[in-house]
Amino acid sequence: MSRASNKSIPSSGAKYSRRHMLKLGGALAGTLAIPGLARAAGPKIRVGYLPLSAGLPFYAAVEKGYFKEAGLDVEPIRFSSAQQIMEAMLAGRLEGCANGTGTATLAIGNIAEKGVFRLFCTNPSNKDHVLEEILVAKASPYKTLADLKGKKIACGPGIQNTTLCKGIFEGAGAPGVKPVEIPYEQHVAAIAAGQIDACYALEPMGTLGRINGSTRVLEAAVVSHYVLGDPAAPWHGGAAALGSAFVKANPQVAKQFIAAYLHGVDLVRHSLDEALVYLNGYTPIPADLAKQVPMASYASYTEFSADDVRYYQKFYDFFSQKGVFPEKVDVASMLYKG
Repeated sequence: MSRASNKSIPSSGAKYSRRHMLKLGGALAGTLAIPGLARAAGPKIRVGYLPLSAGLPFYAAVEKGYFKEAGLDVEPIRFSSAQQIMEAMLAGRLEGCANGTGTATLAIGNIAEKGVFRLFCTNPSNKDHVLEEILVAKASPYKTLADLKGKKIACGPGIQNTTLCKGIFEGAGAPGVKPVEIPYEQHVAAIAAGQIDACYALEPMGTLGRINGSTRVLEAAVVSHYVLGDPAAPWHGGAAALGSAFVKANPQVAKQFIAAYLHGVDLVRHSLDEALVYLNGYTPIPADLAKQVPMASYASYTEFSADDVRYYQKFYDFFSQKGVFPEKVDVASMLYKG
């Protein structure tokens, strides 16, 4: 699966113009204009991330120095699952999380403690902006997801991954899947070793398997297709967020952080090849192969279109219908208000 040929990652909703970036970055610009304030002087901002391509704006913002330029002390901390990130944020061990953190998992935290998270940028994916795929061995005979009925299927760790994996195969005519939870970095190796027949995986794992010749993509955009009902539908499965307590205690710092983070989004949208090298070190993909990784899209809290809200809500309603959410979760209740 190749990236869009224009090397640009558009927003899911309204156009994300450079004028809009300047507006969002007003707090950042003000900080840089005052001598001596470019040094980190505020609270440490610990940000959890997963080894996934969706976190690219955060990786780029760290490596390009956008946070440092804003005078922010940001510490990236790698985790193995979205649940670990959510629990660390609830416990006050993290101030925020990067794109790629499961939005359903964050919603579970929000149910446990009302209003605890504020999502400021999601990473919608679909058939044109790929994040999720079903992987099988390159030489396997499978042609459709239905062919995998009764086979051993794996997915990443956590309730969002397992629930979606079951829903995807149920929608594709292969119900009854009991997914095995495997760390993201082990997906390709587990298929190559014959430990599993297929895997619901997130990029860059599909690219790694394709490059080393061990796996192939059986179908991409499977959440959009089988859960949301349209391969072109935006699936808001991951997001960047800040803890509400941190935002309340540090409103100006929160605005500066979001502005610097969205500067990373802007880099991904307008200079993708420059940004992709920053997958190295944060994900298993080496720098010389990073430009082969397909990318999700990005939508800030100001950019949601009617379709974004509708499909994002449909995604949350799926988890309510499956009994994962004990109550209906309103998308609007999760978003950063500015």
